[in-house]
Amino acid sequence: MPTLVLANKLYSSWSLRPWLLLKQMGIPFDEIVIPLDTPTSKTEILKRSPAGKVPILIDGAVTVWESIAIMEYAADAYDAPVWPQDRAARAMARAVAAEMHAGFQALRSACPMNLGKKFAERNRGESVGQNVARFESIVREARGRFGRGGPFLFGAFSAADAMYAPVVTRLDTYSIPVAAETRAYMDAILSLPSFGEWLAAALRETWVVREDEVDEPPIAVHRKAA
Repeated sequence: MPTLVLANKLYSSWSLRPWLLLKQMGIPFDEIVIPLDTPTSKTEILKRSPAGKVPILIDGAVTVWESIAIMEYAADAYDAPVWPQDRAARAMARAVAAEMHAGFQALRSACPMNLGKKFAERNRGESVGQNVARFESIVREARGRFGRGGPFLFGAFSAADAMYAPVVTRLDTYSIPVAAETRAYMDAILSLPSFGEWLAAALRETWVVREDEVDEPPIAVHRKAA
């Protein structure tokens, strides 16, 4: 059985992505959580990958790092339907997944993933607004062209949904207003039993990563600070 090495579930957007995909694909795996921002974090991660970052998938003699590479490995090794079957849908799914991997910097910087807090709606700047608008256009196009047969971007859950799941949590955590179609897609992700499992584990964590705690009072706290 493969092992997925993760960081704190409360904060680690990159860890959430392959974890959620493997769960949705029904691929069993063990997991190791290495909390970030501790004196031993880097050493423990480097023991498992020379890249020094999580997530990491270890499957026997095979070690795979980087979220999209882990997803591609799941498709190859376990014949999992990681990408849509339709060629045009698959092309778009891969493109928007890569776009997420390389982009959305303003949203990621201003609104770090934090599943333990809820913040009030406020103007978070033009660049964040542009990122949100781009996400909404992706949802609108993917759902409009390929969304028949399910509530996700391309109908059935795919790697593209796993890549955008942390964006969904950010929009929810920071009360960022979106169109009804976008909200419906967000609700489909947030109501997944697998996401609920991740969230429950995240809220039990006691570690705090200070750089991912924004300097503003929350309107709700879903966990106790360590």
